Amino acid sequence: MTDHALMSWLPQLAPAAPAWLATLQAAARAQVQTQIAAPDAEAWRYTSLNHLLEQGFVPIDETITALQPDDLDEVLIPGLASRRVVFVNGRYAPELSATEALPPGVHLDSLRDVLAHDPDAVRVLLTAEPATVPLFMALNLAGLDDGLVLRLDRAAILAQPLELIHLSIGLDQPSVAQPHHLIVLGDGAQATLVERYVSLGAAVYCTNAVIEIQLGRDAVLTHERLQTESQNAFHLSGLSLRQDANSRYQSVNLGLGSRWSRTELLTQFCAAHAECDLRGLYLAGDDQRIDYHLDVNHAVPNCTSRETFKGIIYGKGRAVFDGRVVVAKDAQKSDAAMSNQNLLLSPQAEIDTKPQLEINADDVRCSHGTTVGQIEPEKLFYLRSRGISAALARRMLCLGFADEIIHTLHSETLREHLSEQVGQRLESAPWD
Repeated sequence: MTDHALMSWLPQLAPAAPAWLATLQAAARAQVQTQIAAPDAEAWRYTSLNHLLEQGFVPIDETITALQPDDLDEVLIPGLASRRVVFVNGRYAPELSATEALPPGVHLDSLRDVLAHDPDAVRVLLTAEPATVPLFMALNLAGLDDGLVLRLDRAAILAQPLELIHLSIGLDQPSVAQPHHLIVLGDGAQATLVERYVSLGAAVYCTNAVIEIQLGRDAVLTHERLQTESQNAFHLSGLSLRQDANSRYQSVNLGLGSRWSRTELLTQFCAAHAECDLRGLYLAGDDQRIDYHLDVNHAVPNCTSRETFKGIIYGKGRAVFDGRVVVAKDAQKSDAAMSNQNLLLSPQAEIDTKPQLEINADDVRCSHGTTVGQIEPEKLFYLRSRGISAALARRMLCLGFADEIIHTLHSETLREHLSEQVGQRLESAPWD
C-alpha cells in the first residue's frame, strides 16, 4: 500500500474551513498515513487492497445537476412508500429528492449546507474519532464534504420510512465519492431508514460512505441497507453506532452488487438496557469479493446484541465474515449471540469466517457459531422428482435459506423486490 494511492483520493483542504474542521481533517489524514505505514495485519488478513489501489481513483469535484426525476425510474422500487433523499456521486441532489411535509421535530439538511451556515452544529454531531476508526472511515473523515444530516427531536416520530439513495454515475475517469451521514434520534424518537446503493451504467467507480448514528434514551431506529451497485463498482461503507439507555436498533444489511465490497459495522453501548440486532445477507459470484466486519462493544451492563449473517457464494466468488463481540469487565448481564451461516454452491466458491467473543466479565450469556455447507442432494432430488428444473429448484432452496434475513425487512414491497433480485442471480448462477 502506498501513500500516494490513497491520499490522492482526497480533495484539497478548503482554506475557509473552520479551525476545528481543519484540525479534524488533518488528524484523519495523519491516521490514514499511520495505517498505511503500519496496517493492522489482522484486519486485512483475508483481503488484499492491490486491486482497489490499481484503479487510480480521484475525488469528485463536480456536482451533477442535469438529471431529472424521470432518470431515477430505473433504480426506484415500484410501490415502495417512502420519503426520498438522493445523493448523486456523493453530493445532495434536492431536485431528485422528495422530502416535503416532514413531521414536527424532524430536521433534514445536507452536510454541505450545515457546514456552510452552522458549522458548530456539525462539530457537536460528529462522534467518530480519527484515531480509533478503521482505515477507510478515517479516509472519509479526511475528505469530509457532503452527506445527510437527519435530526429528530425528543419523542419525534418519522412514521413514513425515509429512503436514502446513493446514486453513482460513471465519469471520464475512475472516481471516488465519500458521503458522510449524521443521524441523531433524540430521547424517545422513532424512525425507519432505508439506505440504498445503486448505479446507472457500468463504469468503474468507488463509493466510500460513512454513516454515524446516535440513539437517545428509548429511541428506536429500523435501518435497512441494500447494496446493489454495478458489477464494476468498488464499495466501502462504515457505520458507527452509539446507543443510550433502553434504545433499540435493528438493521438488515444486504450485499448483492459491486466487484469488491467491504462493510464495517461498529457499535457501542453507552448505557444499560439497550438492544442491537444486526442481520445480513450477502451474495458473491464470479469476479466478486464481499467482506463484512463487525465490532460490537458491550461496554456497560445489561445490554443485548444479536448478530445473524448468512452468505451464498457461487462460481468463483469469495466472501469474508469477521465478527467480534467484546464484553468489558464491568459489563455484567450482557447478552450476545453471533451466528454466521454460509452456502457454497460451487467447488471454486470460498468463504473465510471468523466469529469472535472477547469476554472480560463473568455474569454474561454469550454464544457464537458458524456453518459452511452445500445444498443437500436429497432436497434437490425431491424437487427435481416433482418436475421442477434444476435451476428453479436451486433457486427455491437458496431463497428458503435466505428468507430468515429477507423476511425481517419492514415492507412487503421490499421483501418481494429483494427475493426477486436474489432469485434472479441464483437461477443464472454457475454451479460447477
